[in-house]
Amino acid sequence: MDVLTAIKGRRSIRAFQRKIVPEEIVEELIDAARWAPSAGNIQPWEFIIVQKQEIKRRLAEAALEQSFIEEAPVVIVVCADEKRSSTGYGTRGRVLYCIQDTAAAIQNILLAACSLGLGACWVGAFKEEEAREILKTPREIRPVAMIPLGYPDESPPPRKRRNLSQIIHHDTF
Repeated sequence: MDVLTAIKGRRSIRAFQRKIVPEEIVEELIDAARWAPSAGNIQPWEFIIVQKQEIKRRLAEAALEQSFIEEAPVVIVVCADEKRSSTGYGTRGRVLYCIQDTAAAIQNILLAACSLGLGACWVGAFKEEEAREILKTPREIRPVAMIPLGYPDESPPPRKRRNLSQIIHHDTF
């Protein structure tokens, strides 16, 4: 699948088949993530692969009761190492670059998942402190997103996009 097909064909999937995702495929997704660009090539990302039902259930609760999270065979929690980013770029690295860098890694996971016939959803709405506690992350490791993934059990239609004429500006705003 070419990248533009993946970009335009990717959907947020919230219903999954009861089919195990092989570990080598999950690792392939993490490998795709680590090829994302990052400020100064610092690569501030950390990935927690969650498959235990109890941890998925607790993450779903922390994510404002989004139950599809616990129904996914795998949840990849993408974290940002704020300390690592701040070492290279100070406050801007800690508060901005590590978030941008992990966002690029998340998009790589979503596109790679689509290309491999998997469904996934970028979940950013969750109680961060609860997620930290559940995942036992060190203080400098910030959970940025949960990505429940598996073989899709739904095929949502494309969502409406703003017209190019509404979002393109030339030279100035």
